Amino acid sequence: MTIRASAIGIDPYGFAETHLSAPARAALAELVGVLDRDIRPLMADAWETATMPDGVLGALVPLDLMQPKGVSEQEARSSMFSGFRNYVLARADVSVATVYNAQSGLFRATCALGGSPEQAARLDPLVRYFALTGVFALTEPEHGSDIAGGMATTARRDGDDWIIDGAKRWIGGAVSADVLAVFARDTTDRQVKVFLVPREADGVTLAPIEGKIALRPMQNAVITLVGVRVPESARLHGVNSWRDVSRILRTMRSDVAWIATGLQAGALEATLDYVRKREQFGKPIGGFQLIQEKLARMLGNTVASLSMVVQLSVRQDAGDFSDENSALAKMFTSLHARETVALAREILGGNGILLEHNVARFFADAEAVYSYEGTHEINSLIVGRALTGQSAFV
Repeated sequence: MTIRASAIGIDPYGFAETHLSAPARAALAELVGVLDRDIRPLMADAWETATMPDGVLGALVPLDLMQPKGVSEQEARSSMFSGFRNYVLARADVSVATVYNAQSGLFRATCALGGSPEQAARLDPLVRYFALTGVFALTEPEHGSDIAGGMATTARRDGDDWIIDGAKRWIGGAVSADVLAVFARDTTDRQVKVFLVPREADGVTLAPIEGKIALRPMQNAVITLVGVRVPESARLHGVNSWRDVSRILRTMRSDVAWIATGLQAGALEATLDYVRKREQFGKPIGGFQLIQEKLARMLGNTVASLSMVVQLSVRQDAGDFSDENSALAKMFTSLHARETVALAREILGGNGILLEHNVARFFADAEAVYSYEGTHEINSLIVGRALTGQSAFV
């Protein structure tokens, strides 16, 4: 068995070859080359400075990863292709995967599924080519897991305009986006709606969140909205309730699981590179039994996670977007990612906390992935409800 059975990196069972067309695999292989050559070398400094280098999107956007050459539109928009794209991106760096997916996943899906047919047709080409960049502004300072019922940001109709007041937190990429897809509760009917708010609109204030120990290059922000006025045309007309929001979220719930899997692959590759070069007691440490046992466990976690997310995407591409399937995949992959990166850091010893060997980034980022887009506890309760038929939510 070879651990590099395909051009996407670690895929010993050949999932990519089985589930992706040759043009799709070629597009991902090109992405791997760009990541390894142009982006990975930037990330240690990006981590130190807590900034996303301009060169990241500068290298990724020309690849047209939302509709690669030779790939059918159906496959390009599939859960399988977008999943493998996240896997490959996260293999290089989780912040890179997150910043790209903020546009290709969250924002694109919001416009495509949340807009009217006319809005979706107008916006999607702009989103695809990054001519219009945006972010998904849902979570709030006091509401994360309970955002469905607790959303405090409001929108009030005033003639042909809406006036928005409130705050959003943990919004990745907001400081550089053209527009913010702000979810707010209509004060009249109490239903959730979404508005494309220009980042520089009067009444919008953004404050970067500092002091993060994970996803440092990814700029997260607190957004404050005070009397922000937008026209009715800025409202996406396909979102008129939380049910509509759930419909958007449901299509993207596999993304985090794919990213959790990709970061394991990246940690394993960085560790393998290290153990082949690092010598102790007169030989490379990759030749020691206990090191190989840890490497085998890391590979097992990665391949088990990959098999789960592949089958999840098979189900989603067949039209099955059940919440419990997505929750199980997120719960499993993010939990095992923590073990995988811990083993990586353990193998590197003291060098495992140094950025120069790459493992430290994955070690820290696994903690963020474990919590974001649905905590382990929430995902467990969704799975438990499906198993027992009884809800244990408060």
